[in-house]
Amino acid sequence: MTLPALFLAAGNPLRLYLERVFMKDPFQGVYQLNSFDLLLLIPYFTLLSILAFYGLHRYFLVYTYWRYRQNRPVPPAGEWAARPRVTVQLPLYNERYVAERLIDEVCRLDYPRELLEIQVLDDSTDETVAVARHAVERQAALGYSIAYYHRDNREGYKAGALAEGLRQATGEFIAIFDADFLPPPDFLQKTLPYFLDPNVGMAQTRWNFINRNYSILTRVQSILLDGHFILESGARSRSGCFFNFNGTAGIWRRKAIENSGGWQHDTLTEDTDLSYRAQLQGWKFVYLQDVECMSELPVEMNAFRSQQARWAKGLIQTGRKLLPTLWRARLPWKIKMEAFFHLTANISYPLMSLMAALLLPGMIVRFYQGWFQMLYIDLPLLLASTASISTFYLAAQREMFPKDWKKSIKYLPFLMASGIGLTLTNSRAVLEALLGVRSEFVRTAKYRIESGSDRIAAKNYRHRTARLISVVELLAGCYFAYATYYAAKNEYYLTVPFLCLFVMGYLGMGLYSLFQGEMGKAAERLASWLTPAVPPIAKDLQKS
Repeated sequence: MTLPALFLAAGNPLRLYLERVFMKDPFQGVYQLNSFDLLLLIPYFTLLSILAFYGLHRYFLVYTYWRYRQNRPVPPAGEWAARPRVTVQLPLYNERYVAERLIDEVCRLDYPRELLEIQVLDDSTDETVAVARHAVERQAALGYSIAYYHRDNREGYKAGALAEGLRQATGEFIAIFDADFLPPPDFLQKTLPYFLDPNVGMAQTRWNFINRNYSILTRVQSILLDGHFILESGARSRSGCFFNFNGTAGIWRRKAIENSGGWQHDTLTEDTDLSYRAQLQGWKFVYLQDVECMSELPVEMNAFRSQQARWAKGLIQTGRKLLPTLWRARLPWKIKMEAFFHLTANISYPLMSLMAALLLPGMIVRFYQGWFQMLYIDLPLLLASTASISTFYLAAQREMFPKDWKKSIKYLPFLMASGIGLTLTNSRAVLEALLGVRSEFVRTAKYRIESGSDRIAAKNYRHRTARLISVVELLAGCYFAYATYYAAKNEYYLTVPFLCLFVMGYLGMGLYSLFQGEMGKAAERLASWLTPAVPPIAKDLQKS
């Protein structure tokens, strides 16, 4: 029998599937399970079950946070016999808009000047060099112990800069702030007392955001990060599990860094890597939820996407590196399991991408099999994997804003759509980590966006659009638009809002990225047109 004749045969499973998609009544006839349906349903339920497994863990974190809500850290009784010397490290790379603000804020720390050393660790290749050096010289003239270090290469990226600075540092304790942070003056007063316990190796404070309400994008990011800093870090630290230094707004005991192998740059999340190595060495970490440090959120979709991909890849790299050691360590099972969920959570992105591809064919098959099975099998799994997201982040908002948390409800569709829209870029990042593909540390530039009146149209550092990914996202959005139409046509209205999130996530991510990419190109063209008019300024900056 020829191939066309085989396809046209009445019992061909592929023909039956296509007929179900395009014929007017997909439910006609009596259903009989066939091999083609099994090839769809086995991976469909496997993926859905794994995603539900990670979804249930979000519920568990909410439960853990409330169960141990009384376990807030308390500094040991007593005082320092002599105040310790502190080194503050400020790693920079091409941050002309926020470098001076950072240096000025750090110099306002309420701590004896003779015991405070400030290191500006600058790997910049642009005007940031002149801006940072001038700010350092100005503060040094006012009597601050501040030094400027510039590297001609980015070997090891941020981890390399911190390691280089540590060799020059004189402090017993090392505080670290990224370029976009504004540490409060009493930061050291609130964190150092916990180090009276000689077993404490690191204290992490909570991030807050000066541009939280700048746009829907920044509002969504703030809710995502609130979930991490309230529920994840809070639950893990209060229940005695491992949690991580977040790269900034924290302070280390120098001995803990050196005893744990120092800063290493074989992952993109050097902070998490060092955190787990230190805790495996027995160092105790303290999470100070009530001490907040203001920072700036990225206002570009492409910058947000790049940041999320770096974090996703880095955590998987850290998991590959340290999970075998952690499983062999003599630790309670709850610590091992929580570390496993923490370091492997981003595996859900490639699983979600596969699930998205199978959703329409799986839905068609399940429609044909009957409503009863979908109601009692599919729906609970979908709720475990998706409803846990809204529960998790609303619980964090309720804890952070007891009176106004309900205002966050209107942002949940955007939050869930953003998570869906990130699946393609984060899937690629996770797969690269699993395959051992190395990549450059791409920092997330900030523009000193502090209020709604600030704009980025004429700013540099615009993140370029990954056109291929954006096009694939648009195609995925169209695919789910058809899936939504198909579900509505067949009167399965409960799935329509769920499918609309996929449409909004993929189309929104693709269109927004392309739009901001074109804005960035226009800004670059404008800058190139204006460059001939101001060559003396550029030359003076380079000379200084």
